[in-house]
Amino acid sequence: MDPNSLEAFYTKIRTAANPEASVVPPVELQREIGHFNVFNVAQLMHRRHERPPMTFDRRSFYKISLIRGRCRIEFADQTMDVDGYALWFATSRVPYRWLPHDPNQYGYFCIFNEDFLRPIKGSVALEELPVFRLGGCPVVLLSSAEFATLEPIFQKMEQEMASGYAYKYDLLRAYLLELIHAGQKLQPIPTPASTHTASARVAALFADLLERQFPLATPQQQLHLRTAKDYAEALAVHVNHLNRVLKETTGHTTTALIGSRVAQEAKMLLKQTTWTVSEIADSLGFADVAHFCNFFKRQTGLVPGALRG
Repeated sequence: MDPNSLEAFYTKIRTAANPEASVVPPVELQREIGHFNVFNVAQLMHRRHERPPMTFDRRSFYKISLIRGRCRIEFADQTMDVDGYALWFATSRVPYRWLPHDPNQYGYFCIFNEDFLRPIKGSVALEELPVFRLGGCPVVLLSSAEFATLEPIFQKMEQEMASGYAYKYDLLRAYLLELIHAGQKLQPIPTPASTHTASARVAALFADLLERQFPLATPQQQLHLRTAKDYAEALAVHVNHLNRVLKETTGHTTTALIGSRVAQEAKMLLKQTTWTVSEIADSLGFADVAHFCNFFKRQTGLVPGALRG
């Protein structure tokens, strides 16, 4: 069983308080409508001592959590400590882990896949939505009033999941979109920029192309684009033009941006996989382990082995 699959998730959270959570919905139903479910955190916490801590992995589904309590959220190569209220958007492309600091946790979370929202979102990928966009901060700290505004959405989800209403999944999609839009409204408003200029478009295309090289799922998978010249050719621009545009819009050179993202992926692979350093180096496009180690030390100040338990 894939440890990051929905089936593995349901196996891990099986509890007496949630007997309905012990079985994945029928395959036929998932194939027709996609997957969605909602859970009460307090009901899952009472048997947490019987299960090992959450592993740091990429899951095969999306997750939105409403949190009240003291905890730590780890995502990609970042961490955030919560001492109060938070709304957390987790994607299937970024590894994450939730570490409660004490048993007094309260809140809800829902899980779903892209197929569940397809009837509404059409061909728009979830990663295009601001709350799921790679490189952003997926955790929004909340006030008690904001928490109180969002909690009823999860409560309506819980009630609808237990109902026999023939169109309940249509209603659940509406609640899910309400939650996503509420989260997007709570995110800081970005500083206005010249988003319609040709330079901004090239920079956005580069950022999207860079992110699409990841994640690397197996040691046999390799980066298709590795150098500034590779990206310039893929974007049909001169390498000097691309470098100038990125320097103007981000303050960093093309090579620096590529190196930073490759180092981020290397850190995740070192932390969450059992791949050898040689396999990671080869997958990321390095000629040998020595070149990879020198690159990693320049980028992070650490040797690769420092991230291994």
